[in-house]
Amino acid sequence: MFSKKLTFMLVPNSQGVSRQISISKAWLYIFAAAVVTITIAAVFFSAQFFNDKVAETELEQLRAENDRLKTKFEQMRWTLAEVESRYDVLTEKESYIRSLFNLPEINSAQRRLGVGGPQPPRLASMDETELIAYDTERKLDHMLRLSELHLQEFNEVETEFLDIRDRLEHTPSIWPTKGWFSRGYGMKHDPFTGYKQMHRGVDIANHVGTPVVATAAGKVVRISRQDRMGKMITIDHGYGFVTRYGHLSDVKVKVGQKLNRGDVIALMGNTGRSTGPHLHYEVWRNKKALNPMDHILNDMYATTN
Repeated sequence: MFSKKLTFMLVPNSQGVSRQISISKAWLYIFAAAVVTITIAAVFFSAQFFNDKVAETELEQLRAENDRLKTKFEQMRWTLAEVESRYDVLTEKESYIRSLFNLPEINSAQRRLGVGGPQPPRLASMDETELIAYDTERKLDHMLRLSELHLQEFNEVETEFLDIRDRLEHTPSIWPTKGWFSRGYGMKHDPFTGYKQMHRGVDIANHVGTPVVATAAGKVVRISRQDRMGKMITIDHGYGFVTRYGHLSDVKVKVGQKLNRGDVIALMGNTGRSTGPHLHYEVWRNKKALNPMDHILNDMYATTN
């Protein structure tokens, strides 16, 4: 089959001489195969060339991205260092607050939230950026756990503060009325008998109708009238504190009513065993009478004579 020849007739213009060319089929096939081979090779090497160019471009992009990530992680590490510094300051302040209010201190071992264990096996094979990323992630995780611990600590401090505030709000600590300090706490001469006897409160004199206020938050537990104290109000403040207000002319509250410090509860009077308009004020704790002057913290509300 390859020994046969193909004859081609070349016909020039009308004045030329026609020619015949005979080509073996074998050469024709060889030529065609060569053309195909060259074409395939050209396509292959062109594709390889473009693939190399694309791969090189992608590699440059990856390198640039790697540099950006490295820079970003470095910035994060600086930020973490600043956060850790502020956390240390916050911890010092929290410890100081605990010491002021005699709250239990958190020891340094608890604050460190120690962790341990072997390093990951692939750590040795990490490049510089991967190592920075790993270290940053580790520090972030540690700071998150520290923040959770600190939140619990501040919740504990807040609870203690609320309890302290509640105690302070329910502790008698202000003058119950305006006026003149006429008689103190302790063994005093009774104006009616002339004999010394225990005076378990203080007397503040003023005009009838002078407002009388609750000296702390609490609840009215008794309103009574006695021969000695006249009209009297008893307030339970909780935490063992009870206050009593005597010789009143008018009562402005009801039994069971809740009060805040400074609420008007009555008007000064001259009821009961009294030589003139005044308020008899007592402070009790755990059924023991206390000197009211030891529980008045504001500026002089009554004046001494």
